[in-house]
Order: sequence, then structure tokens, then C-alpha cells
Amino acid sequence: MRRIAVLLAAIFALGLAARPALAADAAKSDPKSDAKPGTSVDMPILVAPMSVDGRLIAYAYISSTVIATSAAAAIDVRARTPFIQDAFIRDVNGASIVDPKDTSKVDRPALKARLLNDVRKAVGADKAVSVQFSALQVTPLRPAGS
Repeated sequence: MRRIAVLLAAIFALGLAARPALAADAAKSDPKSDAKPGTSVDMPILVAPMSVDGRLIAYAYISSTVIATSAAAAIDVRARTPFIQDAFIRDVNGASIVDPKDTSKVDRPALKARLLNDVRKAVGADKAVSVQFSALQVTPLRPAGS
């Protein structure tokens, strides 16, 4: 019984020791870490078709965050989220998001610029600083080799 208690105490101590390192790694990968507190607005997940020469090849599942200029502007962005999401959907369905150099990837810089333009049209050019992707996953319709 004593061995179990010592083992559990050691595991707990290791967990506490690793916690600052894990928090630092999370802050590096978190797109909101560049934003001032209260200015980031998480958007609903966006499902975007990826097509090449008019043929659907994959879907991209995109989690994005809008970075507003201030906390007050973030409130406006939150209030307009349905309209922003509608603009996002129309945008990704109207023009290709595929990287011209690698058709299995999303052209991230171009898509960010397009989505930021959509946000600025919906809430005003002076209220949004950037759109950042917190997750982007491409799922092909037919896995390679099938």
C-alpha cells in the first residue's frame, strides 16, 4: 500500500513539474496568444469544398478566429457572426481554396485574406485585424491508394 502511495506522489510531482512547459507549448501554438485580451472571436467550423478543374477532391474543415481591434469591436464581431459565417460559406463555395502549387493543400495566405475581407465587409474595415486558423484539416474524398 505504501508503494502505491509513493508511486502516486511521484506521478503527481512529475505532472506538476511538466505543467509550465506544457503551458508554454500551448501558448506558442495558440493563435489567440498574439491578440489582446478580449479581442478574439472564435468562429463556427467552416466546411469548404476543395475542387480541381471542376472536380471535387476533398473537404477542408477550418476552425478560425477573428482578431478584432478592441474588446468593443469584438462585441460587434460576435453580434454579426451569423452574417460573417454566411459570407465565409459563400466565399469558399464561390472560388477555389486549393493551393495552386499543391492541390492537396489549402492556399492559407489567400484564404486568410479573403476571409478577412469578408469580416471587414460585415462589421466594418476598422474593427477586424486578422483571421487566424486554429485548425485546418483536409479530408480527401478517396484516400490515396483506393
